Amino acid sequence: MRNSGFFFFILGLMALLDFYIFQALQVVLPASSRARLAIIIGYWVISISALVTFFLIPYINFDNWPRWLVTYGRAVIIGLFISKVIAALFFAVDDLRRGATWVISKISQRPTAGTQGGDGITRSVFLSWLGLAVGGTVFGTLVYGFGNKYRYQVNRLRMSFKNLPEAFRGMRIVHISDIHSGSFTDKEAVEKGIKKILKEQPDMILFTGDLVNDRASEMHDYMEVFSKLHAPLGVYSTLGNHDYGDYVKWDSHDAKKQNLEQLKQVHKQMGWRLLMNEHVVLEKGADRIALLGIENWSAKGNFGRYGKMEDAYPGAEQYPFKILLSHDPSHWDAEVRTKYSDIDLTFSGHTHGMQFGVELPGFRWSPVQYMYKQWAGLYESGNQKLYVNRGYGFIGYPGRVGILPEITVIELS
Repeated sequence: MRNSGFFFFILGLMALLDFYIFQALQVVLPASSRARLAIIIGYWVISISALVTFFLIPYINFDNWPRWLVTYGRAVIIGLFISKVIAALFFAVDDLRRGATWVISKISQRPTAGTQGGDGITRSVFLSWLGLAVGGTVFGTLVYGFGNKYRYQVNRLRMSFKNLPEAFRGMRIVHISDIHSGSFTDKEAVEKGIKKILKEQPDMILFTGDLVNDRASEMHDYMEVFSKLHAPLGVYSTLGNHDYGDYVKWDSHDAKKQNLEQLKQVHKQMGWRLLMNEHVVLEKGADRIALLGIENWSAKGNFGRYGKMEDAYPGAEQYPFKILLSHDPSHWDAEVRTKYSDIDLTFSGHTHGMQFGVELPGFRWSPVQYMYKQWAGLYESGNQKLYVNRGYGFIGYPGRVGILPEITVIELS
């Protein structure tokens, strides 16, 4: 088994967390009652079930299991682990406080103080309650997010460019990204999102990669759904890091290569024009603009770099306005802005906004911002603009908290 050392480290850490959390649970529960016994039994049933399930993961072939069961089971285990880690941080603060108090008392020969005085609760009980409350809130929030994964949010904005040819002013573009069809479990809900797109009556639809999680076969049940997308100027697409099958152990190199070829055919059969390190010319009347699309190009070392701007760009320089489809937004700072300053508008995806965060008027936060400078929405530098879509689908965590799935509608002026 690959990475067995790391696997058993995580398993051991989960077990230690369970015992650590249990000590805090004992502090806050009433000394003797049926409720105490029921809570303790429930706690250990859930914890042991999670440990056993995690332990068996390397030995079980999940290919024939219901997709929803695997997806939600994995999410619950990860959610429990994250929640317990957060709760444990509060307990650790209390343990450090009590340890420091004990050392000081020994040095100064003064008795330790454990209460707030009067009828107040001890600091240990307070921090235990606080840790359990915060950890429970995090887990509850993640469970709540399960219901948001198909709540497609339509974001509309207008972009102005001085060099946009007159015939293209007023053009409406729908931008979607990161479909991840292998994660879907509700076809009807996915279709509702497609209807929202078609209701916008866009002139052009752009898709910026990650059609699947790993395998082209994931699209079998959804080709008819996404084939409904159409627009007068066409539907154009490119590839994302997941489309190459890099995260699957294939039987052979040829099997992986064949999977990619099958995925290319899926785009074609749906009527999408897949741009593979190339550009096309869009015409309206006598005016023309260039649309470039490259394969995945990432400035991050753990993601593939297949894109070749040196193939896509030549010939496009003659057109007054250029749009680029590039899955990973790190490409914008790393190459587009520095070497191709005449590319006016870049569309990306990839980050999903980490499917977790906060978006309020004037304030946005997500853990993904510590990895990606541009992670959601519109960014500008000089005359160049980048839009990062929050993703149509989901992967890993089957839900969204604060960062909803996105359909972007852009009007050029």
